[in-house]
Amino acid sequence: MAERPMICLYCGSRPGHDPAFSDAAAAIGRAIATRGWGLVYGAGDHGLMGLAARAAMEGGAPVLGFIPRRLVDLEVAKRDITAMVITETMHERKKLMLENADAVLALPGGAGTLDELVEALTWRQLGITEKPVVLLDTEGYWQPFVALLAHFVEHGFAGPSLMDDVALAPTPEAALDRLAESLSA
Repeated sequence: MAERPMICLYCGSRPGHDPAFSDAAAAIGRAIATRGWGLVYGAGDHGLMGLAARAAMEGGAPVLGFIPRRLVDLEVAKRDITAMVITETMHERKKLMLENADAVLALPGGAGTLDELVEALTWRQLGITEKPVVLLDTEGYWQPFVALLAHFVEHGFAGPSLMDDVALAPTPEAALDRLAESLSA
């Protein structure tokens, strides 16, 4: 395992309606710091992104954020993180987030979270990266997505290995345990 693993966090720039999502985001940030890991994320100050980043920073974890210029004001860039990189495009943001991390963890989120997650899985399928991907399945949030992946496999648009590229975890600690197992393998 790397000296200080950096975890790429994909999650919502909104908190969602269920308080369990916010609780999980804060718990992830705290647990990343407790384990001596670092956080790579989309540099937003709102929603689950902001909660996770604040909790990680309060615990002493380094926090590296990437945000496209267009979103600096829209997502309200979190400027008090360890380092913030302003990119020109979303594509550049996604590429740099993944390149600067050792693993991917997805919490609940919307279309942006899904876009980032699908790109990470596509890179795994194409052999561009072997970084582990874990979904924090708070309140069963990711079950429809996993069913969609199974649908792809069932209809021949993906091989069975796609299902092996995603690990589900019911709690923040279980998610980080899964990542720790993958990183030490």
